[in-house]
Amino acid sequence: MDYKLLLESILEHLDEGILVVDTKANVTFFNEPATNIAGISPEKAIGKNILEIFPGLTPENSTFYYVLRNKKPLVDHVQTYMNYQRKIVSTVTSTIPLINDGELIGALEVYRDLTYVKELSEKVFALQKQLFKKDGSQELYKGNGTIYMLEDIVGKSRMIRELREKVQRIADSSSPVLVYGETGTGKELVVQAIHNASKTRKGKPFIAQNCAALPNTLLEGILFGTSSGSFTGAKDKPGLFELADGGTLYLDEINSMDIDLQGKLLRVLQDGVIRRIGGTNTVKVDVRVMASTNEPPLRSVEKKALRQDLYYRLNVIAFNIPSLRERKEDIPLLVEHFIHHYNGKLDKNVRGISQEALNLFYSYSWPGNIRELKYAIESTMNFIDSEIIDIRDLPASISNSIMSSLENNLRYSDSKPIPALVEALNSYEKELIERAIEAANGNCAEAARVLKIPRQTLHNKIKKHGITWRTITEECTKNGTTDQ
Repeated sequence: MDYKLLLESILEHLDEGILVVDTKANVTFFNEPATNIAGISPEKAIGKNILEIFPGLTPENSTFYYVLRNKKPLVDHVQTYMNYQRKIVSTVTSTIPLINDGELIGALEVYRDLTYVKELSEKVFALQKQLFKKDGSQELYKGNGTIYMLEDIVGKSRMIRELREKVQRIADSSSPVLVYGETGTGKELVVQAIHNASKTRKGKPFIAQNCAALPNTLLEGILFGTSSGSFTGAKDKPGLFELADGGTLYLDEINSMDIDLQGKLLRVLQDGVIRRIGGTNTVKVDVRVMASTNEPPLRSVEKKALRQDLYYRLNVIAFNIPSLRERKEDIPLLVEHFIHHYNGKLDKNVRGISQEALNLFYSYSWPGNIRELKYAIESTMNFIDSEIIDIRDLPASISNSIMSSLENNLRYSDSKPIPALVEALNSYEKELIERAIEAANGNCAEAARVLKIPRQTLHNKIKKHGITWRTITEECTKNGTTDQ
């Protein structure tokens, strides 16, 4: 029996990888299965220190260093780390010390790939959550750092329909994206939807970083990583660009980033390579960068808060997320969506919202946009006992704001008593409708556009308030509003 041939045959067909190191953790033998777990060839691996092959490991968390230090085996140890190609892998390892004549001469490790098993278990876990959770009780974590998809962009307005179409159209592009929208409009929702609509990136990491949340000196290290010795206590650590390789890096409030750091970001966008702080080697990364601002980007450029050249590079694909006051026709759908969500989360059975409460929502300016609407529904449903949300159930802050606006618009005198809220709202609504139809010369389709409500809704309100001016009703009939 040729035992050398037998051993070579066994090694060639093993599903497990085998690594042998000396007492300094330098590789002396390496055999890798076809799955390419370590991401390096045997020729390149021999002679390298184990920490060079697996840059995310340190002497404190390396299984080899543990065994060499303690001279005790470590069996069936599961770990997730970054391989030589900067990819995240999961393995189960058994590492044993090699003792010859009572002296430690190295260590041997046998490992097998658990990446597929881990991904499968995450999918099963996510499916379990989806099957067993109450309807709408929580956002479902997608396993890649996101919770939102294209269908989470709720609305039927023209702006939202165009937004969804645009997301689908550019999802598979690798070009940078710049998103502008007021606070609370759903910028990250849109960015996550783009990531999850991509055929190539949705299975890869999505990493978000708020540029205003950290000092710039710390932010640079987080983005690009650090090399050992670059500053006191520094270790070899990958940055967000390396961790997001193959996926998406979302930089919120990009206009808060230091101008010099913006220049380094621009270089990465142009060249596709990064260099860790204190390092000399460059690393090629495949990352789609998406950024956002909560003020018009050109205004940030004028204020010198955003580099002009970086703006041009990011603005290849631009999204302008409309405020809620620009898309008030979407309020009923959004309210229904949030009621469904909090019914599950708060164990409620709310079926809808009254027309009077909805009218209040139409009249409100929503400075906090969709986020404010969401939390208004959450606040309401924490206290409600009935199945229909009414005006009396709504947060006082919204009612008080509307009342203040009504007082200014209707110019109440000090001596004139303030009417009940419902009465005041109906009076104000009727006045606005009459003014809008007059301004539109009796064209109700145009009046509906001015009021930013569907024509059918306008027709119903004309009937509700008994608006019988001949010129209005005749023209509305001529324009087909009564037939909608």
